[in-house]
Parts: sequence; structure tokens; C-alpha cells
Amino acid sequence: MLKVLRESNFKTAPNVLFLHKFLTMKKSHLLAIGIVAVAIFILISASKDVTTYSNFTQAAKNGERVKLIGHLVKDRPVQYDPKKDPNYLAFYLKDEAGDVRQVILHASKPQDFERSESIVLTGEMRGDNFEASDMLLKCPSKYKDQEIYVRSEKKS
Repeated sequence: MLKVLRESNFKTAPNVLFLHKFLTMKKSHLLAIGIVAVAIFILISASKDVTTYSNFTQAAKNGERVKLIGHLVKDRPVQYDPKKDPNYLAFYLKDEAGDVRQVILHASKPQDFERSESIVLTGEMRGDNFEASDMLLKCPSKYKDQEIYVRSEKKS
């Protein structure tokens, strides 16, 4: 194959020239290129989960995936019927700006949900509701703060 490459006219076949240079590279150069490619892949995949903290009003304006911090509104109903749909939870959340909206989470209701001190949600606004894909609960504890993390099966 190298004989064919040497005899061919490289000016008319730039792909053959690239292939020849690639095949004759040192193993250390190929390893370095592979490491750089893996690093780029890791950075791109990690940047997909970067979300900013927001409130309901800002989330409705920009329409992007955000994180919300708020408190469960205990005088409003929590909709969860595991017999009907075990992966549907709807409740009302009051964000840090004081705005109250309904949140829909496609996951099961975590234990001690009503006792949570604060809730961190990841999702986006859809109409007047906030569709959450992840939920992190900060629960009171006698000795140590506990956090419960709930991730939805549905990807946004």
C-alpha cells in the first residue's frame, strides 16, 4: 500500500496524502490525539447539565431549563395517586420571589415530602406549570441535615 501511495500523485489526491500521514504517525501522537478527543467529549457532555438558578418569572421569560429553589405550599393540594399513575406528582411551590405555581414531576412521591424544608427543582416552564425532571429535598433531621434526590425517568 505504501508503494501505491508513493507512486500516486498527491496533488490530485489530498485524501490519500492525509491517510498516508495518519498511517505513518508515531503511536505517541495518536495517543495524544485520542486523549484530546476524549477530553473534548467529556467537556461537551458535562456542559449539557449546566443550569442556572432562577425563579418562576424568569423561567417563564427565557423558556430554558433552570433550577428553582422554593418551599412546598402546604395549604394547597398535592396530587399523587400511585394506583392511577405512580410516576405523576403535582404540587404547588412558592419560589424565593414569593410566586406560587403548580409543579409537575414525573416520578414517585418521595418519603417525607411534606416535611421538607426546601425543594430544589430542575426543569422548565410549560404554560403556567413548571415541569420538573429532577427534585432535591432538604429535610429536617434531629442530628444532621438530610437530602433526598429524585430523578425523573422522563428526559426533557
